[in-house]
Amino acid sequence: MSSNVVTLTAEGFDALALAADRTVVVDFWAPWCPPCRALGPAIEALAGERPEVVVGKLDVDEHPAIAERYGVHNIPTVLVFRNGQLRARSVGLVAITRLRELLDGAAEAIA
Repeated sequence: MSSNVVTLTAEGFDALALAADRTVVVDFWAPWCPPCRALGPAIEALAGERPEVVVGKLDVDEHPAIAERYGVHNIPTVLVFRNGQLRARSVGLVAITRLRELLDGAAEAIA
């Protein structure tokens, strides 16, 4: 995993992902999931392209309570938090262009 991608845990999730002063992208994944592994390079590339954004990965097998809190039932799921609020969601294997759209606000925000 790239040094630009943060490994998230249940213990530090709220402090990092819900920080009020930043945008955070969270990839909910599992190591046994082929689409999750296929999404990995796009997540790493996004982290390299957007140093102002915190990009993290959360293993749903190790931290199921966080996945449950956000209704993550399928993986990979990518959530975007802005200023501590969930703003966008993408489920399934997507291209990096879709991830960029989520960050740029081109995707429909979740109310």
